[in-house]
Amino acid sequence: MIEVEHLSKTYGTTAAIEDVTFTVAPGEILGFLGPNGAGKTTTMRILAGYLPASAGTAKVAGYEVHEQSMAVRQRIGYLPETPPLYTDMTIEGYLHFVARIKGVTAGDRRRNVDLALEKTNLRDRRTTLIRKLSKGYRQRVGIAQAIVHDPPVIILDEPTVGLDPRQIIEVRHLIKNLAGNHTVILSTHILPEVSMTCSRVAIINKGRIVATNTPEGLLAQLNSGTGYELEIEGDIHSVQPQLAAIAGVKTVEILPAELPAGRSRVKILAQPDIQLPGREIARAIVAADLGLLEMRRIQASLEDVFLQLTTEEAPLDSAIAETEETEEAA
Repeated sequence: MIEVEHLSKTYGTTAAIEDVTFTVAPGEILGFLGPNGAGKTTTMRILAGYLPASAGTAKVAGYEVHEQSMAVRQRIGYLPETPPLYTDMTIEGYLHFVARIKGVTAGDRRRNVDLALEKTNLRDRRTTLIRKLSKGYRQRVGIAQAIVHDPPVIILDEPTVGLDPRQIIEVRHLIKNLAGNHTVILSTHILPEVSMTCSRVAIINKGRIVATNTPEGLLAQLNSGTGYELEIEGDIHSVQPQLAAIAGVKTVEILPAELPAGRSRVKILAQPDIQLPGREIARAIVAADLGLLEMRRIQASLEDVFLQLTTEEAPLDSAIAETEETEEAA
C-alpha cells in the first residue's frame, strides 16, 4: 500500500532524511519510531504531499506522491502533530466542512460524518464547539477529520503527545480499531505506542532507517540481552569461573548494589539465540556452598533495542533538529 524507496530531503547542505526505504502492507499499522529530530515529521510530510522530496520515490496506493499528488491526497488521511481545527465550529459542522473539501459527495457526506463520529466516540458531543473541548477530545476530532473521507491510508504524527494516561489509552484503542480497513503509519518517539498498537516497526535515527521488523523480530536481534539476575550470599568470585563456563553464557557481571555485607547482585547474559539453563546456574551456586537468595529471568525490551540502535552513533546534527522544529512551528 505504501512504498518508499531511497527517499531524501535536504535543506541546503543539511540532510533531514537520507536514503529512507520501507514498505507498509495493506491493513498494517507501522510504527515509525525515532528520537526527536530524527526525520519522522519530514518523512510524514513528504508522504502526505506537504513537502517535496529532494530525491527518491514514494508511492501511496500505487500513486507516486510527487507526480500524482492530488490522487495521493485523495487516498490519505493526515493528522499532523497539531490538529488542523477551526475552533469556532462545532465538531459536526467542522467534519461536514472537511468532508466537502475532501470531495465526499453530498449523498455520502452525512453517512461519512456519522461513521467518523462513531469511530472516534464523539456522537454525544457532535454539537459542541471545538474551542470548548479538552486536548484529548481535540485529538479525537483530528483523527475524525483524517478518516471522514474513508481513505485507505492514514498518517498519524505523534497522536498522543500531551494527553493524560486515560486519553492515551483511548486513542491507542481507536488506532488499533483502524487496522484492517485502513493502512496506518503511526509516527512517534514513545515506545509504548509502538509495542501496544503496531504490527511492525521502522526505527529512524539521524535521518536514516536503522531497522525494520516486527516488535518480536527486533527483540530477537537483542537476544543476548536475555538471561538471569541473581542475589547471592557469599564470595561470588569463587563461583564466577564456574558460571562463565556454563554452555550458552555470554557474560557474568557483578552489579553495583546497596546490599548487606556478604551479598552480591549478579547478571548473567546469554549468547545470541541461546536459552540459558537456569537449573545449572542454580546448581553451580549451591555446589559452591553459596546462598541463592533471589533468581529472576530478565528479557530484552523494545526500549533496549531502541537505545542500542539510536545511541551507537553520534547525536543528530543540531541543524537538522532545528530544521524539523522550525517546520513543526510553521
